[in-house]
Amino acid sequence: MSDGDLSFDLEVDAKGLKCPLPILRAKKALATLTSGQVLKVIATDTSSTRDFQAFAKQTGNALLAQTDNGEGVYTHFLKRR
Repeated sequence: MSDGDLSFDLEVDAKGLKCPLPILRAKKALATLTSGQVLKVIATDTSSTRDFQAFAKQTGNALLAQTDNGEGVYTHFLKRR
């Protein structure tokens, strides 16, 4: 799924940050959104895919999609609960 397939309300660039910073940035950004809005997070941490799956499960926010561009950049779409 490409970025063009999903619309989002806010984007967080967490490239170059290691766990837990991408999650912390996402948590802070989600707090600024209203219910139903979508956050896009771009990360380079290889464990971010697993981390965001766990984060979504723990917080109740929906993980809409995760993509890997094959070059070490991971994109995560979270919908605020």
